Amino acid sequence: MESLLTQTKWRFIDQSISAKTASPLESFAMDDTLCHLVGQQLGKPTIRTWVHNDSVVLGIQDHRLPYVEAGMNELCANGYNPIVRNSGGLAVVLDSGVLNVSVIVSEQQPISINRAFEVMVEFIKAIFPELQDKIEAFEIVGSYCPGSYDLSIGGQKFAGISQRRMKNGVAVQIYLCVEGSGSERAELIKKFYQISLQNEQTKFKYPTITPHVMASLQQLTGQQITVEDVNLRIQQLLLEWDDQLEIMPLQQDEVELYSYYLTRIFKRNESLLR
Repeated sequence: MESLLTQTKWRFIDQSISAKTASPLESFAMDDTLCHLVGQQLGKPTIRTWVHNDSVVLGIQDHRLPYVEAGMNELCANGYNPIVRNSGGLAVVLDSGVLNVSVIVSEQQPISINRAFEVMVEFIKAIFPELQDKIEAFEIVGSYCPGSYDLSIGGQKFAGISQRRMKNGVAVQIYLCVEGSGSERAELIKKFYQISLQNEQTKFKYPTITPHVMASLQQLTGQQITVEDVNLRIQQLLLEWDDQLEIMPLQQDEVELYSYYLTRIFKRNESLLR
Protein backbone atom coordinates (compact mmCIF):
# COMPACT_ATOMS: atom_id res chain seq x y z
CA MET A 1 0.00 0.00 0.00
CA GLU A 2 2.79 2.37 0.93
CA SER A 3 4.69 1.52 -2.26
CA LEU A 4 1.68 2.46 -4.39
CA LEU A 5 1.85 5.97 -2.97
CA THR A 6 5.56 6.57 -2.53
CA GLN A 7 7.10 4.61 -5.41
CA THR A 8 4.88 6.12 -8.08
CA LYS A 9 5.67 9.11 -10.32
CA TRP A 10 2.77 11.52 -9.93
CA ARG A 11 0.94 14.22 -11.81
CA PHE A 12 -0.81 16.89 -9.74
CA ILE A 13 -3.82 18.86 -10.99
CA ASP A 14 -4.92 21.74 -8.79
CA GLN A 15 -8.52 22.83 -9.36
CA SER A 16 -9.07 24.12 -5.83
CA ILE A 17 -9.74 27.60 -7.23
CA SER A 18 -10.48 27.14 -10.93
CA ALA A 19 -13.39 24.70 -10.42
CA LYS A 20 -15.24 26.73 -7.79
CA THR A 21 -17.83 28.28 -10.10
CA ALA A 22 -18.17 25.17 -12.28
CA SER A 23 -20.76 22.42 -11.89
CA PRO A 24 -19.60 19.40 -9.85
CA LEU A 25 -20.60 17.37 -12.91
CA GLU A 26 -17.49 18.80 -14.56
CA SER A 27 -15.36 17.26 -11.83
CA PHE A 28 -16.96 13.86 -12.35
CA ALA A 29 -16.21 14.17 -16.06
CA MET A 30 -12.63 15.12 -15.21
CA ASP A 31 -12.15 12.03 -13.06
CA ASP A 32 -13.65 9.84 -15.79
CA THR A 33 -11.15 11.37 -18.22
CA LEU A 34 -8.25 10.76 -15.86
CA CYS A 35 -9.42 7.18 -15.19
CA HIS A 36 -9.33 6.60 -18.94
CA LEU A 37 -5.89 8.18 -19.40
CA VAL A 38 -4.26 6.54 -16.38
CA GLY A 39 -6.01 3.19 -16.80
CA GLN A 40 -4.93 2.94 -20.43
CA GLN A 41 -1.41 4.07 -19.45
CA LEU A 42 -1.73 7.25 -21.49
CA GLY A 43 -0.79 9.35 -18.48
CA LYS A 44 0.81 9.19 -15.05
CA PRO A 45 -1.09 8.33 -11.88
CA THR A 46 -2.72 11.58 -10.85
CA ILE A 47 -3.80 13.40 -7.71
CA ARG A 48 -6.35 16.14 -8.27
CA THR A 49 -7.71 18.65 -5.76
CA TRP A 50 -11.02 20.39 -6.40
CA VAL A 51 -13.48 22.74 -4.73
CA HIS A 52 -17.00 23.75 -5.78
CA ASN A 53 -19.17 26.52 -4.44
CA ASP A 54 -22.42 25.74 -2.63
CA SER A 55 -23.74 22.51 -4.14
CA VAL A 56 -25.36 19.31 -2.91
CA VAL A 57 -24.48 16.19 -4.89
CA LEU A 58 -27.27 13.62 -4.72
CA GLY A 59 -26.98 9.92 -5.52
CA ILE A 60 -29.36 7.80 -7.56
CA GLN A 61 -31.17 6.61 -4.44
CA ASP A 62 -31.71 10.21 -3.31
CA HIS A 63 -33.38 10.99 -6.61
CA ARG A 64 -35.89 8.19 -5.89
CA LEU A 65 -37.13 9.89 -2.71
CA PRO A 66 -40.94 10.31 -2.87
CA TYR A 67 -40.84 14.12 -2.55
CA VAL A 68 -37.36 14.79 -3.93
CA GLU A 69 -38.51 17.84 -5.91
CA ALA A 70 -39.62 19.55 -2.69
CA GLY A 71 -36.32 18.60 -1.07
CA MET A 72 -34.33 20.01 -3.97
CA ASN A 73 -36.37 23.21 -3.83
CA GLU A 74 -35.44 23.52 -0.16
CA LEU A 75 -31.76 23.20 -1.04
CA CYS A 76 -32.13 25.92 -3.66
CA ALA A 77 -33.91 28.16 -1.14
CA ASN A 78 -30.85 27.82 1.10
CA GLY A 79 -28.51 28.81 -1.73
CA TYR A 80 -27.32 25.33 -2.71
CA ASN A 81 -27.40 23.96 -6.23
CA PRO A 82 -28.54 20.29 -6.24
CA ILE A 83 -27.20 17.92 -8.90
CA VAL A 84 -27.57 14.16 -9.34
CA ARG A 85 -24.59 11.92 -10.02
CA ASN A 86 -25.13 8.73 -11.96
CA SER A 87 -23.56 6.49 -9.32
CA GLY A 88 -23.98 5.10 -5.86
CA GLY A 89 -23.62 6.99 -2.63
CA LEU A 90 -25.95 9.51 -1.03
CA ALA A 91 -26.16 13.28 -0.59
CA VAL A 92 -23.00 15.23 0.22
CA VAL A 93 -22.40 18.96 0.67
CA LEU A 94 -19.76 20.81 -1.35
CA ASP A 95 -18.78 24.39 -0.58
CA SER A 96 -15.69 26.59 -0.36
CA GLY A 97 -14.71 25.00 2.98
CA VAL A 98 -14.71 21.45 1.59
CA LEU A 99 -11.63 20.18 -0.24
CA ASN A 100 -12.15 17.21 -2.53
CA VAL A 101 -9.21 15.01 -3.48
CA SER A 102 -9.09 12.36 -6.20
CA VAL A 103 -6.31 9.76 -6.36
CA ILE A 104 -6.30 8.10 -9.78
CA VAL A 105 -4.20 4.99 -10.34
CA SER A 106 -3.97 2.23 -12.92
CA GLU A 107 -5.40 -1.21 -12.30
CA GLN A 108 -3.01 -3.01 -14.59
CA GLN A 109 -2.51 -5.18 -11.51
CA PRO A 110 -5.81 -5.72 -9.66
CA ILE A 111 -6.55 -3.39 -6.74
CA SER A 112 -9.28 -4.61 -4.41
CA ILE A 113 -12.05 -2.23 -3.35
CA ASN A 114 -10.84 -2.25 0.26
CA ARG A 115 -7.23 -1.70 -0.74
CA ALA A 116 -8.22 1.33 -2.81
CA PHE A 117 -10.02 2.77 0.20
CA GLU A 118 -7.01 2.06 2.41
CA VAL A 119 -4.75 3.92 -0.01
CA MET A 120 -6.79 7.07 0.56
CA VAL A 121 -6.81 6.56 4.35
CA GLU A 122 -3.01 6.29 4.32
CA PHE A 123 -2.75 9.34 2.06
CA ILE A 124 -4.84 11.48 4.42
CA LYS A 125 -2.80 10.32 7.42
CA ALA A 126 0.38 11.25 5.52
CA ILE A 127 -1.02 14.74 4.87
CA PHE A 128 -1.80 15.14 8.59
CA PRO A 129 1.03 13.34 10.44
CA GLU A 130 0.14 15.16 13.66
CA LEU A 131 -3.35 13.58 13.50
CA GLN A 132 -2.58 10.12 12.13
CA ASP A 133 -2.91 8.40 15.51
CA LYS A 134 -6.32 10.04 16.06
CA ILE A 135 -7.87 9.45 12.63
CA GLU A 136 -10.10 6.38 12.50
CA ALA A 137 -11.90 4.73 9.57
CA PHE A 138 -15.31 3.19 10.28
CA GLU A 139 -18.95 4.03 9.59
CA ILE A 140 -20.25 6.99 11.58
CA VAL A 141 -23.94 6.32 12.15
CA GLY A 142 -25.97 9.51 11.86
CA SER A 143 -23.66 11.14 9.32
CA TYR A 144 -24.68 11.94 5.76
CA CYS A 145 -23.48 9.53 3.08
CA PRO A 146 -22.30 7.00 5.70
CA GLY A 147 -19.81 4.32 4.72
CA SER A 148 -17.30 1.85 6.13
CA TYR A 149 -14.45 4.24 5.43
CA ASP A 150 -15.80 7.40 7.03
CA LEU A 151 -12.88 9.28 8.56
CA SER A 152 -13.38 10.61 12.06
CA ILE A 153 -11.62 11.92 15.13
CA GLY A 154 -13.19 11.19 18.49
CA GLY A 155 -16.32 9.81 16.80
CA GLN A 156 -16.97 12.94 14.72
CA LYS A 157 -16.78 12.51 10.95
CA PHE A 158 -14.84 14.99 8.82
CA ALA A 159 -14.48 13.03 5.57
CA GLY A 160 -16.06 10.37 3.38
CA ILE A 161 -14.50 8.25 0.65
CA SER A 162 -15.90 6.85 -2.59
CA GLN A 163 -14.41 5.29 -5.69
CA ARG A 164 -15.07 4.91 -9.38
CA ARG A 165 -13.57 2.34 -11.76
CA MET A 166 -13.42 2.41 -15.56
CA LYS A 167 -11.01 1.66 -18.41
CA ASN A 168 -8.61 -0.11 -15.97
CA GLY A 169 -8.39 3.09 -13.93
CA VAL A 170 -9.43 3.60 -10.30
CA ALA A 171 -10.41 7.03 -8.98
CA VAL A 172 -10.59 7.14 -5.18
CA GLN A 173 -12.33 10.34 -4.11
CA ILE A 174 -12.62 11.98 -0.70
CA TYR A 175 -14.38 15.08 0.58
CA LEU A 176 -12.60 16.76 3.47
CA CYS A 177 -14.64 19.16 5.59
CA VAL A 178 -11.80 21.52 6.39
CA GLU A 179 -13.41 24.83 7.32
CA GLY A 180 -16.68 25.92 8.93
CA SER A 181 -19.26 23.80 10.71
CA GLY A 182 -19.73 20.12 9.95
CA SER A 183 -22.94 20.01 11.95
CA GLU A 184 -24.47 22.91 9.98
CA ARG A 185 -23.81 21.03 6.74
CA ALA A 186 -25.44 17.98 8.32
CA GLU A 187 -28.48 20.06 9.35
CA LEU A 188 -28.95 21.03 5.70
CA ILE A 189 -28.99 17.36 4.60
CA LYS A 190 -31.19 16.37 7.54
CA LYS A 191 -33.82 18.88 6.43
CA PHE A 192 -33.50 17.70 2.81
CA TYR A 193 -34.35 14.13 3.84
CA GLN A 194 -37.19 15.22 6.12
CA ILE A 195 -38.85 17.20 3.32
CA SER A 196 -38.09 14.59 0.63
CA LEU A 197 -39.48 11.71 2.73
CA GLN A 198 -42.33 13.37 4.66
CA ASN A 199 -42.46 10.28 6.91
CA GLU A 200 -43.28 7.90 4.04
CA GLN A 201 -41.96 4.35 4.28
CA THR A 202 -39.53 3.42 1.49
CA LYS A 203 -37.81 0.18 0.51
CA PHE A 204 -34.44 1.88 0.70
CA LYS A 205 -33.38 2.98 4.19
CA TYR A 206 -32.19 6.57 4.09
CA PRO A 207 -29.87 7.81 6.85
CA THR A 208 -31.30 9.50 9.92
CA ILE A 209 -28.95 12.44 10.27
CA THR A 210 -27.61 13.33 13.72
CA PRO A 211 -25.76 16.59 13.04
CA HIS A 212 -23.45 16.57 16.07
CA VAL A 213 -21.58 13.49 14.77
CA MET A 214 -20.08 15.62 11.98
CA ALA A 215 -17.40 18.29 12.33
CA SER A 216 -14.75 20.11 10.31
CA LEU A 217 -11.02 19.84 10.80
CA GLN A 218 -11.06 23.39 12.13
CA GLN A 219 -13.49 22.31 14.84
CA LEU A 220 -11.68 19.06 15.61
CA THR A 221 -8.20 20.58 15.86
CA GLY A 222 -9.10 24.00 17.27
CA GLN A 223 -6.83 25.50 14.61
CA GLN A 224 -7.69 27.83 11.73
CA ILE A 225 -6.60 25.33 9.09
CA THR A 226 -7.84 26.28 5.63
CA VAL A 227 -8.50 24.56 2.31
CA GLU A 228 -5.49 26.43 0.93
CA ASP A 229 -3.30 25.05 3.76
CA VAL A 230 -4.35 21.46 3.02
CA ASN A 231 -3.87 21.91 -0.71
CA LEU A 232 -0.33 23.15 -0.06
CA ARG A 233 0.37 20.21 2.26
CA ILE A 234 -0.65 17.82 -0.52
CA GLN A 235 1.66 19.46 -3.03
CA GLN A 236 4.58 19.46 -0.57
CA LEU A 237 4.02 15.80 0.27
CA LEU A 238 3.98 14.83 -3.40
CA LEU A 239 7.23 16.75 -3.97
CA GLU A 240 8.79 14.76 -1.12
CA TRP A 241 7.75 11.55 -2.86
CA ASP A 242 8.56 12.68 -6.40
CA ASP A 243 10.99 15.55 -7.00
CA GLN A 244 10.00 15.46 -10.68
CA LEU A 245 6.31 15.95 -9.91
CA GLU A 246 4.30 17.11 -12.92
CA ILE A 247 2.05 20.00 -11.91
CA MET A 248 0.03 20.13 -15.07
CA PRO A 249 -3.61 20.65 -16.13
CA LEU A 250 -5.17 18.78 -19.03
CA GLN A 251 -3.15 19.20 -22.21
CA GLN A 252 -4.60 19.98 -25.61
CA ASP A 253 -4.59 16.36 -26.74
CA GLU A 254 -6.49 15.36 -23.56
CA VAL A 255 -9.17 18.04 -23.79
CA GLU A 256 -11.04 16.23 -26.58
CA LEU A 257 -11.43 13.15 -24.37
CA TYR A 258 -12.64 15.38 -21.50
CA SER A 259 -15.21 16.99 -23.82
CA TYR A 260 -16.53 13.53 -24.65
CA TYR A 261 -16.98 12.56 -20.99
CA LEU A 262 -18.40 15.97 -20.11
CA THR A 263 -21.07 15.71 -22.80
CA ARG A 264 -21.91 12.18 -21.70
CA ILE A 265 -22.28 13.04 -18.03
CA PHE A 266 -24.45 16.10 -18.71
CA LYS A 267 -26.73 14.01 -20.94
CA ARG A 268 -27.07 11.37 -18.23
CA ASN A 269 -27.87 14.02 -15.66
CA GLU A 270 -30.52 15.57 -17.89
CA SER A 271 -32.19 12.18 -18.34
CA LEU A 272 -32.28 11.68 -14.56
CA LEU A 273 -34.00 15.03 -14.02
CA ARG A 274 -36.78 14.43 -16.57
